[in-house]
Amino acid sequence: MIAHLKGSLLTKATDSVVIDINGVGYEVFVPLSTFYTLPDEQGNEISLQIHTHVREDAFLLYGFKTIIEKRIFRLLISVSGIGPKLGLNILSGIGPDALLTAIAQGDVVKLQSIPGVGKKTAERIALELKDKARLIRPDTDDMPPIKVASHEDRLLRDDAISALVNLGYTLKAAEKAVDKALTGPGEKRLEFIITEALRVLV
Repeated sequence: MIAHLKGSLLTKATDSVVIDINGVGYEVFVPLSTFYTLPDEQGNEISLQIHTHVREDAFLLYGFKTIIEKRIFRLLISVSGIGPKLGLNILSGIGPDALLTAIAQGDVVKLQSIPGVGKKTAERIALELKDKARLIRPDTDDMPPIKVASHEDRLLRDDAISALVNLGYTLKAAEKAVDKALTGPGEKRLEFIITEALRVLV
């Protein structure tokens, strides 16, 4: 199984990247918390912790900036009814620190607010992972935000809305949340805007 990849960034999207390693391109699905840390420029070297998921018709790679994110992801997919796609969506929808807090506190309402997570799934997450979540303490100090120039507000808005729609929110809800985040105080960075918009939605 592949556990780690290090190579040159070929392409980058809000849900995946392609890493070039000795002429071979590996598509790796990533959560937003990892996406924020990746460079924009093609050719930059990146390094990801990898979870390999094998099924009859596919060989899928899921990448994370830190081992903590990878552990959280593996906890999520250990819950009945949660596959890798939903697990990644959950991690993207709330972020590692807030997610662990919600699980440790048994906050079903907070968990249920994540797109794709129903009441029963939220209850299972809280019940099955509560004790395990308390053993993990995420450190996000090494996750610098992606840089977006302040004069590119229109592009920033479009990118933030696109990221929220990819997480399962409706276009109308995403636009409203992003617009509110943009008018508030704070730096006009993609990470900040998406985080603030998610607070509005959650």
